[in-house]
Amino acid sequence: MTTPHGRPLEGLHVVECASFVAGPTGGMTLAQLGADVIRIDPVGGGSDHLRWPVAADGESFYWASLNKGKRSVAVDMRSDEGKELVTALITAPGPDRGVLIDNVVGRRWMAHDTLAARRADLIHVRVQGYPDGRPAVDYTVNAEVGLPGITGTEEGGAPVNHVLPAWDLVTGLSVSTAVLAALRDRDRSGGGAFVEIALSDIALAGVANLGWLSEAAERGVERPRHGNHVYGSFGVDFACRDGHRVMVVALTEGQWAALCSVTGTGKVFEALEAAMDADLTREADRYRLRETIAAILRPWFAARDRAQVSTELDGARVLWGRYQGMTDVVAAHRDGAHPVLADLTLPGSAAAITARSPLRWNGEHGDAGAAPSLGRDTGAVLAEVLGLSDAEIGRLAGAGVVG
Repeated sequence: MTTPHGRPLEGLHVVECASFVAGPTGGMTLAQLGADVIRIDPVGGGSDHLRWPVAADGESFYWASLNKGKRSVAVDMRSDEGKELVTALITAPGPDRGVLIDNVVGRRWMAHDTLAARRADLIHVRVQGYPDGRPAVDYTVNAEVGLPGITGTEEGGAPVNHVLPAWDLVTGLSVSTAVLAALRDRDRSGGGAFVEIALSDIALAGVANLGWLSEAAERGVERPRHGNHVYGSFGVDFACRDGHRVMVVALTEGQWAALCSVTGTGKVFEALEAAMDADLTREADRYRLRETIAAILRPWFAARDRAQVSTELDGARVLWGRYQGMTDVVAAHRDGAHPVLADLTLPGSAAAITARSPLRWNGEHGDAGAAPSLGRDTGAVLAEVLGLSDAEIGRLAGAGVVG
């Protein structure tokens, strides 16, 4: 990932004091674009340092991958000297410094006004659970915006949680957006910024911007569950002859025509339109008759194995995807199928799979970044940024202030 001048964010320095997914995702995004991201952890590691999934030797695939490409500094932030070191790193002088990402709660010494008193143009992006500072995680805010109640089979029953922390990931990308926007503003005005991003606000904004809250307000009832059917259009899974399953979607008139053509069902659907007073070029009618459409299409898939289905659907330019496990994705990566993926060696020598930046600059994803080792860069960062001598760093290490 290069521009004529190198990676796009080279020269930018960011301090990250954040755990779990959202904050570290923001820092990782900036690091993969070239920023020097200094991650600060407690000596011995924070609550997410060994979080699952982990390698056989106990190293966390999760922590290593979310923090790759960053420099790791370990500091005892309960000690006065540790607090001063972290404050000095955050507020270090220079036009490309003074940027902080955190999700800290209750540390008065890391409050924005306290830090801004040391550097007035500080850019401080804080991740929160709720806007009032109460804690929340992806799984709790997702429950509160109603998604588990409309996920799952039509029979209903208990709410169905998703396993992907989607709101965390969106929040992380919002963190990187906030940093870049604040830098743009600082370049123009010379002023700093304090940007607060609440996970609950990200989730509420997501469902509101998709129109789902408007629909609930107008109808006064919850959207029904439809299993794997695509809401408001046509899309559902089908079983192939060999037991594999595929997801087929027809959102547009052209996609619907392609599906009818390849399956040879055009005449059948013309008769269905006449019988049901429907126009299947319209998404609403395809949704209304989704079960009947699926029943008509099902024998075509059942008569073919997935390889044949793949060839025929691709040839007709049908919108579809295969269901596969993560082990299948791993195998495809081993065969070189996914350039965005990369191999990563953890400090304990375990092999991991991580990702390069999904942004391709001039056709290049760039390097994924090296796996961090807790506290590996403490001495180098303190010497480089704060000008501490080897003797001073040794004294701090001996006192347990740094690790």
